[in-house]
Order: sequence, then structure tokens, then C-alpha cells
Amino acid sequence: MSAELVERVRKRLAGSGAETDARTVADAVRAEAGGVAGHTDVLAALRLLRQEFAGVGPLEPLLSDPAVSDILVTAPGEVWVDGGDGLRRTEIRFPGEAAVRRLAQRLALAAGRRLDDAQPFADGWLPGSGPHGRIRLHAVLPPIAADGTCLSLRVLRPASHDLRALRELGTFDEGAQALLEAIVEARLAFLVTGATGAGKSTLLAALLGRVRPEERIVCVEDAGELQPTHPQFVRLVARPPNVEGAGEVTLRELVRQALRMRPDRLVVGEVRGQEVCELLSALNTGHDGGAGTLHANSSEEVPARLEALAALGGLSREALHSQLAAAIQVVLHMRRDTGSRRALAEIGVVRRTGTFVRVCAAWRAGNWTEHRRLLTGLFPGAGGARQC
Repeated sequence: MSAELVERVRKRLAGSGAETDARTVADAVRAEAGGVAGHTDVLAALRLLRQEFAGVGPLEPLLSDPAVSDILVTAPGEVWVDGGDGLRRTEIRFPGEAAVRRLAQRLALAAGRRLDDAQPFADGWLPGSGPHGRIRLHAVLPPIAADGTCLSLRVLRPASHDLRALRELGTFDEGAQALLEAIVEARLAFLVTGATGAGKSTLLAALLGRVRPEERIVCVEDAGELQPTHPQFVRLVARPPNVEGAGEVTLRELVRQALRMRPDRLVVGEVRGQEVCELLSALNTGHDGGAGTLHANSSEEVPARLEALAALGGLSREALHSQLAAAIQVVLHMRRDTGSRRALAEIGVVRRTGTFVRVCAAWRAGNWTEHRRLLTGLFPGAGGARQC
């Protein structure tokens, strides 16, 4: 079936305003083909136009691969995916730049965002989770994207591995698993840090799965990604503003709501803004065992990263360090190596040194450091220390 015929059918359907069911598409194909279209042409049109009006178009088959975490379109003939083996180019092709632009604009509209020449970039969440998990959209149109429309889809699949499964995948060894279990059992508050795609949420979900069943976990997330195996897990998900800029529910507001829901443990799926002020304040009011994830290059850089976020909420540097010293005890840093393997790289201890706080790495890449006693000293009694 020719591309010209498909384009005429598309315009006919768009101009008519009719619903694009199979019968309507078949009638449009026969009308544009002069009544001589065969069954093969009709089926081809149904397949191509379904990609035009539903789902993520030609990218739909890539979502069925559970290893794919990112889908990146940099040109009509360049579609890349990222997964367990790193970036690789796929065989998916778009008919041309116009097809990529149409898909980007349709997805932006579905996410409640504007994408046109006046607003050439958009960022949002596609509605519904579906069988593949939630999808975050980012799109940039020319001339901002100099070589053509760029489309990025981040697939947030449910993080459901337990600690044993992560150990078998090589994320950490048996000794580190026992240490992680001891951290959860001792109700130490911790942050999981690392770069995008390092496995922060996967590790956090596995750790939450080790929380005792009688404890109630209230989790605040920007996206519903965490799904630990736990009977008392309550999730609150933030909401972006609509096209008119109204209706937004922020993580900061949800942290306040979570405190009224009788949490035994308070969790923020990703600390990324002013909500850090409410989180640290909450963890200083008797809510032991809280947790969250944070983008950071290393465990030692966590205080500086939190300083920048706290400044957005009007919290001074001194106040941030004072709150941090009392609220967080442990930092777990994840790293993705050159072979795309996600591994636990460091376990750090938050330590006050005078007015300010620093994070000392007590465990690094399977080996203890000179700061080991800082970590073992956090466990109550000799039993917890023996596990380390």
C-alpha cells in the first residue's frame, strides 16, 4: 500500500471527525483508492492507521520487551532503546519527519501538554499505567531540535525484585544482603542514591519488602513505580497541572498528607525538590525507618545535593545539616558499570562534624573501610553488629 494512499486516508479521517473504527477506516481506504482496494490494502491501512491514532505508534512493539527502560527517537530512521545491555539501535523506522512530529504531538496532547511551534518542548506522563508500567514523555520540536523531532519515552516498570533476586543478579553479595536486612530490621532511616537507571527504585522496593508485615508504609511518589511485596503499603501519587495550569498536587503537599495517615514508615519515592524539607522534618518527629531515593554522583555528595534542594524550600544550610544529622543514618549508593550491570557500590554513614554533616563510606564494593564502626555502632545490641 502506497504512502500517498495512507496519507490521503489519514487526512480524510481527520477531516471527517468520525471515530476510527475498523469499518470507518475500510470505507475510507476504498473511497480514496477509487473503490478498487483489496483486502490486503485494507488490512495494511488498518495496521498503519492504528499506529497513527493509538498507543505509541510504531514504538509499541518495543514496550513488550521487559528489559527496555528507555525508547529514544532522534530521527525517522534512528530509534534507540536502553535496557540491561545498554543503548542499542533498533530496526524501527518512521516514514518521515512528519510522522515523528505527529506522534510526539499526539502523545503530548494525551499527557495534557501543549507541543507546537510556540511551545516546542513538552514533558509529562502518559495517562494510565497499562501492562508495561507508567511512561514518561519528553519531546522537542525543530528548530530547537536542530536535526528533527526528538522523542524520549522513559518506561517505569514496577520494581518488584526482592533482595534474594537482586543478589542472584549480582547487585550485591551475600554479606551485603545480610547488612541490608539488618538496616531495615534496625529501623534506620536511609537514602538510596545513584544516577538515572542505576537501580535506585529497584533496591528501595526490595528493602521495603523486608519491612515487618505489621508495620504500615505510606509512600509518596511522582510516579507509581514502587510495588513492594508488603501487605501494609499505601501509595500516594503526585499529579501534574492540566493544560490550563490548574489541578497540580505536588510531592511536598503529599508528604504533609501522608503524615496524617498513621505511617510507621514514611517513604518518598524520589526526593527531587522542596519536599525534602517536609521529609526531614517528619523523620525528626518519631517516624523511624523512613526512606527515599535521590540523584547523586556518590554518597559523599549527598549533603551538597540536599543543600541545593532545601534552598528551594527556604531552608538554610545550617538548618538543613542539623535536620539531616538527626533524620538520616545511612546512604546506599547504586552504580551502573560499563557493562550495564547495576550494583550496590557504597554504604555510607551520615556523621556530624561540627556544624555540618558529611557521609563517610563504611562499605565500598564488597569491602569494609576504616569507617566500619560508624555503621556497626548504629545497630542496637550485639546481635545487629554480629550480622555486619
